[in-house]
Amino acid sequence: MIKTNFYAEKYNRCNDIKNIKILDSTLREGEQHPGVYFTNKQRIQIAWMLDYFGVDQIEISPVVSVDHLTATKTIIKQGLKADIVAHVRALKSDIDIALKCDCIWIATYLGISDIHLKDKLRMTKEEALERSIDVVEYAKKHGLKMRFTVEDGSRANPEFLIKVCKAIENANVDRISLPDTVGILHPAGMYRFVKNVRSQIKTPLDIHCHNDVGFALANSFAACEAGADQIHTTIDGIGERTGIPSLAEVAIALSYLYKKKNDFRLDMLVDLSRLIEQYTKIKPYDSKPIVGSSAYKHKAGTHLAAVLKNPAAYEIIHPRTVGNKRKIVFGELAGKTGAAYLLSILGVKNNKKIAKEVAIALKNLRMGDLIEVPLDIEQQKSN
Repeated sequence: MIKTNFYAEKYNRCNDIKNIKILDSTLREGEQHPGVYFTNKQRIQIAWMLDYFGVDQIEISPVVSVDHLTATKTIIKQGLKADIVAHVRALKSDIDIALKCDCIWIATYLGISDIHLKDKLRMTKEEALERSIDVVEYAKKHGLKMRFTVEDGSRANPEFLIKVCKAIENANVDRISLPDTVGILHPAGMYRFVKNVRSQIKTPLDIHCHNDVGFALANSFAACEAGADQIHTTIDGIGERTGIPSLAEVAIALSYLYKKKNDFRLDMLVDLSRLIEQYTKIKPYDSKPIVGSSAYKHKAGTHLAAVLKNPAAYEIIHPRTVGNKRKIVFGELAGKTGAAYLLSILGVKNNKKIAKEVAIALKNLRMGDLIEVPLDIEQQKSN
């Protein structure tokens, strides 16, 4: 039996990466996507499904509105396996609101880059450092587990970044999140950014990457190779501006490319995507990896010929694994093998001459794609 991915796995071998956790922020970052708003019933359902899928933490902000506060309280009362992380500003008054939710975990953030300090916060570095320490100590004094996000850390002065991280580590923060807030880093830059922090900080590190130039997924894994151990995602990658990494892509990469053990229910991925599409009216683009409607469509004649013999020729993951379906597309690119399969569906089998004629006719029509047909090789073989 051919070991289909054997040689690729040799290239992918990575001894440095730890077992990586996932924090899903659909209920916080996801609601920052333009036009997105969930009802409380929807928030609760999304939380239940994310928990059943197997994410480690679910983030929601109780300080946005009264509805968000109610949703946070209700979700925490559900007794889900995942940690529910109450996301608040670096203010003691916000932490007091989180405390009313009976939460165990909170997350806070403060911009530390020069532009954030000067033009957003109007705060000196000394004032930012003092506030960072104060809010961590306040949260820990109240028995909370806490993550602190050094917002815009990828554009901050490296010395000041480390100074803040060391200070909040000494204040016993439980996790530090390193964000690429505007998506400015490329993977090698992300590796160096996180490696610099990891070499001087022992506290567990989260990574929160924005997708402004399309590097969010690659940057997240570069960060993990440098020492981070939790990636922030949303369903379909929705979020502020162009969003953050997609839950589906991160989960599949962890499971199939990095070979990390987990309890993810991967067959829920398409259902999760369709749920968000239903609630937000944001349809994933057809060729979106894993969950897109074209993720398992095969069109070119040479591809069809190979897939009809063995789908693994052009699929590294079976579509049922992620809740998707395989389809083949008939049109001017179908070729003789595709035409022959189309004829077999119509009851005409083993006629190479007719198949060749049909292939030529499809090409001469010059109408592109004419028909899509579901293809389940395994079921056909069992029948």
